[in-house]
Amino acid sequence: MEYLIILVVILLATALMVGVGDRFNLPWPVLLTLLATLIIVVPGMPSLEIEPEILLPIFLPPLLWAIGHRTSWGSLRREWRSILMYSIALTAVSAFVVAGFTWALIPSMGFAVALAVGAAIAPPDPVAVEAVAEPVGIPRRIVSKLQTEGIFNDAVSLVLFQAAILAVEGERDLAAGVVISSFIFSAVVAVLLGLAVGWIGSKVRRMMHDTVARSTVTLVIPFAVYILAEELHASGVIAVVIAAIQVGSSVGDLTAEDRLTDNAFWRVLELMVTGLAFGLIGLQAGEIVYHTEIDLWATVSAGVLISVVTILTRLIWMSLIWLIGRFRKDKLATPHSFAEVLVMTWSGMRGLVTLVLALTLPLSLGELRAEAIIMVVTVLFFTMVFPGLTLPTLVKVLGVGVQGNHAEAEEKELLAIAQKASLLALKESAASSDPEEVERVQKLLEQISTRYKKMQEADTQAIELRNEKLEKINRVRRRSLLAAQSAVIDQRNYYEYETVHKVLNQLDMMIQLEEGRDAGMTMNMSRVALDATKSQPTLKETMTEEQNLLTKQMDIVTAQKSLDGEYSSLRA
Repeated sequence: MEYLIILVVILLATALMVGVGDRFNLPWPVLLTLLATLIIVVPGMPSLEIEPEILLPIFLPPLLWAIGHRTSWGSLRREWRSILMYSIALTAVSAFVVAGFTWALIPSMGFAVALAVGAAIAPPDPVAVEAVAEPVGIPRRIVSKLQTEGIFNDAVSLVLFQAAILAVEGERDLAAGVVISSFIFSAVVAVLLGLAVGWIGSKVRRMMHDTVARSTVTLVIPFAVYILAEELHASGVIAVVIAAIQVGSSVGDLTAEDRLTDNAFWRVLELMVTGLAFGLIGLQAGEIVYHTEIDLWATVSAGVLISVVTILTRLIWMSLIWLIGRFRKDKLATPHSFAEVLVMTWSGMRGLVTLVLALTLPLSLGELRAEAIIMVVTVLFFTMVFPGLTLPTLVKVLGVGVQGNHAEAEEKELLAIAQKASLLALKESAASSDPEEVERVQKLLEQISTRYKKMQEADTQAIELRNEKLEKINRVRRRSLLAAQSAVIDQRNYYEYETVHKVLNQLDMMIQLEEGRDAGMTMNMSRVALDATKSQPTLKETMTEEQNLLTKQMDIVTAQKSLDGEYSSLRA
């Protein structure tokens, strides 16, 4: 019961932190870090022990799935240079630089343990970056680069971490050739496995007709593919990300309800998992602080120095890429100015993966494990809290947030494509049906008004006829929305994920509204007919609702024609 109470309190605290963040415009990952720090430093907190080997399989799969679900194959093709420079190269360089500095600072730790510390510290957290960067107005182009960095950096750091741990335990030599060959093997197997499981998962989802069941499949897949990959000595991180991208590529096979449910489900799950991880790890780290004999202040000081080295390494790397880009006049995969270099450097916030990797250090290390964990927690604090709270000021001072509206331009272009497809579907519907259908729709308002004046008593057959006509109009509208939705889905590999997601989410909600209206009309048809035979006011209300509905529908048709004109001028 005590553990259950702890879980409930942590989840409640997580929700409160998000609420406080929204109220005071503060990023919730920063508040969770402060909460975890408070749990660590306050004495008397409940003791909690978690086996190190179960931390990664519990917390990593859902978070990795959320990361992979926010990208696409098109994004990988466009951002392959960013992936190489940031996600792979920068992560490896950071790990070895931090390892070398830590080893020089604490020689008794040994290079293998120092490399494990460096690997844990190396990867920035894309969830934290997105939560902090988006509200402060950083251009979508920069945020996209930062999110791209988070696609495979966890895989690189985990391979280095596991190689270091095997060297500590004496099971494998820490040689460059061994590490590189291990990474290549694990990556290749993981990609193949992720593609296979993602393909199978997509097929299974198509076979299901229940939205809740389909969402449940997406919860099971990341854990299954991660465990299977680890059993095959492949990278579970890469396998989960690839499976998520593969499943996400079949988004066109889902209904609007499926996508809306998936989005809400994974947003809640991502928040819950992150909050639980920070809380539980904070409790375990607190247990280490108060039950070891290490020099706490010396260890924290070492962590502060490592934080400075970590930030400087990132600054130098970003500066080199910027300078190379200026020399080659190639800005596709580089910061465009030194101001952007500073913003991208300051956005390298460490997060959950850093904490989890630190706590998976083997218990056999004794006090070295405690030292490593305290240093990593210190680095997390200094690279999350200070940048998270000062990034808005930095962006404002440097003027980075006011540069360009690339995302807005992309969104307008994508909306124009959707509107064009919608109008085309309307025209095709009119051409494929009764030639008088369009004219009939336009005159329907007048007909209803005329019939209403002549109607003295209810006629069930007349009501059913009107409902049939309303259903026909709604079917045409829904067909146009589905055409717009399909056009957006077809473009998902050519635009940023956030842009496609935003437009597609709007269309999904409109389609859901249409389906709900159709369902409501069908359910109420008999009741309306019966009520109309008993009460004249009920009939009046029914006619008024129909008139209002058709007025709105005609407004939409008019708006779509106007949008078509705007689209033509935009493309011209």
